Amino acid sequence: MIYIDGLPLISDDFSSKGSEILSSLLDHPALTASSNRLKATPENKVSFSEESPTAKYLYVFQREYATVDPSLVEFVGTDEATTCVGLVIRNQKTKRTSISHMDFVGVVAMGLTEMLSLVVDGDADAILDVHVIGGFDDEPCEIRSGGNGSGRHVPSGYSLPLCLKIVEALQNRRERFQLQTFCVLSHNTKSDSNRNVVPIVSGFMVETSSGSVMPACFDRTSRCPDEIVRRIRVTVSSGDPRWSNKLLETYDTFNDRIVVAPCSWIADWAEIAFSLQQLSDYDILMRCSTSPAAESLDFVENERRIWSYLIKYPDWRLTFKDGKSRIFERNPLGGWSRCT
Repeated sequence: MIYIDGLPLISDDFSSKGSEILSSLLDHPALTASSNRLKATPENKVSFSEESPTAKYLYVFQREYATVDPSLVEFVGTDEATTCVGLVIRNQKTKRTSISHMDFVGVVAMGLTEMLSLVVDGDADAILDVHVIGGFDDEPCEIRSGGNGSGRHVPSGYSLPLCLKIVEALQNRRERFQLQTFCVLSHNTKSDSNRNVVPIVSGFMVETSSGSVMPACFDRTSRCPDEIVRRIRVTVSSGDPRWSNKLLETYDTFNDRIVVAPCSWIADWAEIAFSLQQLSDYDILMRCSTSPAAESLDFVENERRIWSYLIKYPDWRLTFKDGKSRIFERNPLGGWSRCT
């Protein structure tokens, strides 16, 4: 059940429908205030260099989740969330923190169970701080490119169903969720210089020792390790029954290791990827993004990198040899090294 400032959100006679829960949360003054504080916080730009290692970070890609212990990880975060939603659940007592990057309604129910498995850790009365960040009012609109003012109409409305499902799932579980931040939809929407609606906060990180949350963006050096393979899992996992309606396993909580669990894909992906590579950058943006006006500058480049890999390695068993996970450990310089 959802609590705000120690009090349950709704009474027993209140409907548990997602639409009514969502409306109450968006109108709640405490949550409005916390969203405003988050948006007013300067964005942290996270980069990594072995020559000047920073704190121990862990990055979570789309449709992944990770549960971390503050004794092993100082900051955990995600970005590139436009119509996606980031969910943080932190045990007030143990400080163990789980973060996920949810991208469609089908992963919410099972994903929440996955996240809670190590956060609750057998304590049915645990008080859990929750932050819900991401998604915006992606109403049907025309994407404008500036210049001559021409544009293209695109369908939308991905964020709202996802937010509805998340709040309904939280409210209908028996755990006690203390909702601290709810920066979604109308609280997370602005217009850019071309009058396209875009999210205000599309990335964030959590300081695990304190539980504080701040806006963040990560570059390629900090979106690691195994960036391309982890991105590919998002693209192809829907065809692997092992990952049906589940978040992708990523991290070994107890040993501070990245464990990229195997995911299969059909050999036809090589042909599909080759065909997609022939598209223009504009067509890639329009066909492959749920929010073309809101994507980062490297979105198209990242898509092309994924397709290049699939063309080079059409058989998934070349990536996950013997069907085993790809495992990485932190090295003495603070980066990640592949385990043999």
